[in-house]
Amino acid sequence: MNGNFHYLAFGKLHDYEADDTFKYNERRVQRKISSHIYFRTRLSCSSALDLLTTTISHKISQLRSTSAIYLKYTMTKQQISLPAKLINGGIAGIVGVTCVFPIDLVKTRLQNQRQGQQIYKNMMDCLVKTVRSEGYFGMYRGAAVNLTLVTPEKAIKLAANDFFRQHLSKNEKGLTVLKEMLAGCGAGMCQVVITTPMEMLKIQLQDAGRLAAQQIKPASMSPTKLAATRVLSRSYNAGPSTATSALSATQIARELLRTQGIPGLYKGLWATLMRDVPFSMVYFPLFAHLNQLGQPSRDESAPFYWAFFSGCLAGSTAAVAVNPCDVVKTRLQSLNKGASEESYNGVIDCVSKIMRKEGPSAFLKGAGCRALVIAPLFGIAQVMYFIGIGEFILDLSPFN
Repeated sequence: MNGNFHYLAFGKLHDYEADDTFKYNERRVQRKISSHIYFRTRLSCSSALDLLTTTISHKISQLRSTSAIYLKYTMTKQQISLPAKLINGGIAGIVGVTCVFPIDLVKTRLQNQRQGQQIYKNMMDCLVKTVRSEGYFGMYRGAAVNLTLVTPEKAIKLAANDFFRQHLSKNEKGLTVLKEMLAGCGAGMCQVVITTPMEMLKIQLQDAGRLAAQQIKPASMSPTKLAATRVLSRSYNAGPSTATSALSATQIARELLRTQGIPGLYKGLWATLMRDVPFSMVYFPLFAHLNQLGQPSRDESAPFYWAFFSGCLAGSTAAVAVNPCDVVKTRLQSLNKGASEESYNGVIDCVSKIMRKEGPSAFLKGAGCRALVIAPLFGIAQVMYFIGIGEFILDLSPFN
């Protein structure tokens, strides 16, 4: 990007270009100014030389001043770049989760119910039954933990992708699709540090209503199994669960740490990586290319509505593509099991049991719900980046 410098000589504004490093070619300027002075004023050689010396000195001084201001501005932008991205990602996550969390709850319940034990027929049926049995706020079970951790999760994901893209694009005009996928892969691997424990706690709270509804459906269970499910238990071992007591995410986390340590919070880590890494590898390159289609020119960014549309389409496409991995992750992270629900010993065991007992269609359970959840989440995130909420907040900060 070239910058233009202006100076006023003999009542006329003149432009001279400077390169990105602001190195100034004094000989070129000297010839231009000398020629201009000679032909426009026809001064004597000595007078012209004095005026030339004064003009060049002033010009070089002006250049140095402008260069210093530019460098200071560039350094400041780089310093606030990462905090701004974190703020944008955090706000987008909070707004998005608040809007779509009921659908995410439905997705978890549909993915966890087995063949022959279907309590919910589809998304609308699950929403209606949840509101009837648990009230309006029952649709937001587990939302607190999600709202708490979605800020660092989304911030890490988006900021990590930008970080890897910048490093992979050094000394090149643009990124190849392969490098865009590698950047997305790096972002997906970074985010699981937050995503895995967040999903672990959220799923227990979201699925509690399904387990409770299953226990009050005597037609689907024998008297022996029904009696067994009425025994309250706070054990987190595999096997059929008991009627759910109203546990909070904090209580579940403490119990897991006490009984299993930190690995207890990271159960299903490999399944989470299997979901999030391919998701990021699909989403970020797809969004970049879709968003590029809406740019009026190379130097102009796409309008905000196009950024939103691109985020929604790329997000929903990536979500459906990795839905089988999400089903596996949900099943592995569900600690409490309903009657006749088997437990799994790892990813391979889970995949083989689902394929054998429920068929390939089971891997698409909740795919529609997941697309409806992810699409607005990432659409809102891209709009936040477009508007620059993080930059605006940082500009208002007294520490800026």
